Amino acid sequence: MSSLNPRYQDNPIVKHSYEFALQVIGYCEILDKSGKYVVAKQVLRSGTSVGANIREAQNSESKADFIHKMKIALKEADETEYWFFYVKILITLTHKN
Repeated sequence: MSSLNPRYQDNPIVKHSYEFALQVIGYCEILDKSGKYVVAKQVLRSGTSVGANIREAQNSESKADFIHKMKIALKEADETEYWFFYVKILITLTHKN
């Protein structure tokens, strides 16, 4: 976790979203190598956007702005889950063939 800005070291949501983004990047590299380019791109975009929006919320201008940015992060997390669902289906179909 040494590359995380020290300002956020004690913020668990920032730390977890940072770690999640790193895991998403690694997973997308695996998907990319297996030829799942479109899904890998979508998972990468939505999965890393979660942390970006959470980080942006830390510098919000008001409580309403903070809530808005956190809701965007939640939507991105939901989209990531959606794409993971399709990855699971693709893996199942690949193993059946």
